[in-house]
Amino acid sequence: MRMMPRMSRFLCARLLALAFTGALITSCGGNPPPRPPRAIPTAAGLQPVHIAAVPKNAPPPVVAQSAIVIDVVSGRVLYAKNADVPRAVASTQKIVTALCVLDAGDIDKPVTIQSIDGACEPTNLNLKPGEVYPRRELTKVLMVKSANDVARALARDVGGSQESFAVLMNQKAASLGMRNSNFINPNGLPNPGQYSTARDMAIAARAAYRSPLIRSFTATKSFTFRFNDGRTRFIENTNRLLKTVPYCDGLKTGTTNAAGRCLVCSGSLNGRSVIVVVLKSTTPNVWKDSGKLLAWALERPASGS
Repeated sequence: MRMMPRMSRFLCARLLALAFTGALITSCGGNPPPRPPRAIPTAAGLQPVHIAAVPKNAPPPVVAQSAIVIDVVSGRVLYAKNADVPRAVASTQKIVTALCVLDAGDIDKPVTIQSIDGACEPTNLNLKPGEVYPRRELTKVLMVKSANDVARALARDVGGSQESFAVLMNQKAASLGMRNSNFINPNGLPNPGQYSTARDMAIAARAAYRSPLIRSFTATKSFTFRFNDGRTRFIENTNRLLKTVPYCDGLKTGTTNAAGRCLVCSGSLNGRSVIVVVLKSTTPNVWKDSGKLLAWALERPASGS
């Protein structure tokens, strides 16, 4: 009867010793019991950002005084030439005008033409006072034909005046990160103190490219505009590359004596999309410069990215 307590005390001591030994082994680097794996949180639906690589071959020489090529998805600069030199950009700044019109909303709002809208030249649609057209149709002809009276009509309708609309343009530019631009009118006609850069116009073009509506307008090769009195006018896009380069899909031309020949164009091929900006080129070379830069950036295997 007396041996039972002694045996119990002996067993308890052995168990305590074993427990202490196990704890000591774990603290000295022994392997603890395996834990169930923790679930790693994932962001469902998020896609990795595609960072385009610069083409391995050297970029082609261009006549334009300023130029830049950027990847649409990542915004990476693939090529730049005097991209931050301020200069006149002519009607390419109508890209910013279109962005401001879309920001105002109500794209189908009727716009009544006023006589003051026609106080500009050249390249007018010759709209008559009292005629009424929706913002959508006017924005389309703005981007396809580059009509300056249309730009003034949209600016007055959205901003209340040309000056107030210029404020909206500069606010939009600043919000996009265009750090070296100043806009005074909506059409790009020469005005002291009005300027932008190739880099800034590429930023604006990238924003416009993301708008399905503006993108569809700039890709339109031609369409028929119908005036209120029933007259029609065949409108042809001023961007010749839409007809000569199969993968060119937009954007906007510009020409003045001060700005020279300018073109902001976009293209998509082999799973890539780029924007090319060419400023202060010449009549024959604006198309050659832009076409060569599009080909350099896009005509390579998709695996080369």
